[in-house]
Amino acid sequence: MPPIFTVSLTSPSALLLLLPFFATLVSLSQGFVGINYGTQFSASPSAVEVVQLLQRQSITNVRLYDANGTMLQALARTGIQVMVTVPNTQLLSVGQSNTSASNWVKTNVLAYLPATNITAICVGTEVLTTDPNAALVLVPAMKYLRTALLSSNLSANIKISTSNDPSLILDSFPPSQAFFNKTWTSPVLLPMLDFLSSTGSFFMLNIYSYDIFKNSNGIILLDYALLNPLTPGNVVTDSNTLFQYRNLFDAVLDACYFALAQLNYSTLPVVVSETGWPSGGDTSDTDATPENASIYVSNLIAHILNNTGTPKRPRSPVSIFIMELFNEDVKIGSAAARNYGLFNASTLQPVYYLRLSNSGPLLANDTTTQLYCVAKPGSDSDALQIALDWACGIGRANCTAIQPGQLCYEPDTVQAHASYAFDSYYQKNNRVMGSCDFNGVAQVSTTNPSSGVCTYPGSSSNNTVNVTASNSTSNFTDIGNSTDINGNDTSTASLLLHLAPSNSLSQILLSILSLMIVMCLTSQF
Repeated sequence: MPPIFTVSLTSPSALLLLLPFFATLVSLSQGFVGINYGTQFSASPSAVEVVQLLQRQSITNVRLYDANGTMLQALARTGIQVMVTVPNTQLLSVGQSNTSASNWVKTNVLAYLPATNITAICVGTEVLTTDPNAALVLVPAMKYLRTALLSSNLSANIKISTSNDPSLILDSFPPSQAFFNKTWTSPVLLPMLDFLSSTGSFFMLNIYSYDIFKNSNGIILLDYALLNPLTPGNVVTDSNTLFQYRNLFDAVLDACYFALAQLNYSTLPVVVSETGWPSGGDTSDTDATPENASIYVSNLIAHILNNTGTPKRPRSPVSIFIMELFNEDVKIGSAAARNYGLFNASTLQPVYYLRLSNSGPLLANDTTTQLYCVAKPGSDSDALQIALDWACGIGRANCTAIQPGQLCYEPDTVQAHASYAFDSYYQKNNRVMGSCDFNGVAQVSTTNPSSGVCTYPGSSSNNTVNVTASNSTSNFTDIGNSTDINGNDTSTASLLLHLAPSNSLSQILLSILSLMIVMCLTSQF
């Protein structure tokens, strides 16, 4: 019988041997949050300025829509993982032969290694739906590029895939009945999926939650699209699987998982190559606002980093690329399509601020704790009055300042008074999830509503409280009371259970590792 290998947990050398093991498990148990970098803007920040911005925001993964040499040089020695792209305009050339693909790799990949950490090549963008004439050369191009990588011993380090539009998936609700457009199944999809699976790569899907929401003409709830908490009656159930969906993102991703499973690729990883929410648009884009963009991106990042997965693949890591680093003001398409950026290309300042917590340094310079609860513009005045009365009464908000003769009495409007009362209630309850809704007539804002001699409660409490705010569709609650305005249970115990964070596998592993280190150090004294 061979000897059993044992490791003493009190040995420092043994712990050092185990560190790579734990690091591997941690990395496999989490998805990443990357960002897309498009360049269709009139401003001209230098590549060095762009990379410095990425570094300040602790962004570890970036996807380029080309293989711009200046940008790749600027990314050298940063450690940032880079996905380069073969533009659709070059696809026909790359897909002609091994020689053309090899030349592309030499010029756009090999020339920048190893200083620049190129980890993936995206071959075309939404080719099947936007450039169908090039569809038949897509898989050959992917194979030629891999051959070029193999010849340079890089195939294990650099993965090859291609991004896909969600419209490629038909009958996507309920998710369990989704399938791929059969026009492309045999000639392109099956060979592509076989290539991705055999090379250890991933399927790339763009998820445009805003477009899906807008085109639903009111069928899809805004809060469902924004990943906001839902009341039980608004949770969507797949009648075939009984899976419950609390946001649109998971439903679209699961539709992709089901479509892949139908073609016998049920374990193929999926990377979300584009997703975001526009902060502006034209007159038809009433929900394309900085506020909604902040809510969507903040909620989505929290969802990804919590490692919750989807109903079909629970606890399975999901990686995303946020759409996108800068607004692209000269981009062809809708006004909304030009306003997906987190930052302004001319000033390098945030277009809006995120509300993140427990995300480490990621996008820290684009995160604010300056949060207020105000009346939602356009809300019905009667609904506002009811909510105002509740906040100042049962809700026990401090409404002294909006009484006649006090500092915040003017302007004497229900909108202004409700905003003050809502913020007082929100700050009193430490800005917990669900405390800024008031049956849909309130919203979280990053703009200080204080004016003149009237100072809102959040102006002072924002300096000491550091929590992530998230707009909610649940009924407004009063911590300590047992019921809200509709008589629903809001006891402190039930709220604490709802808000208790769940430990991810990585957190558990890190805790174990920390305990082992403590044991080791203790044993030395």
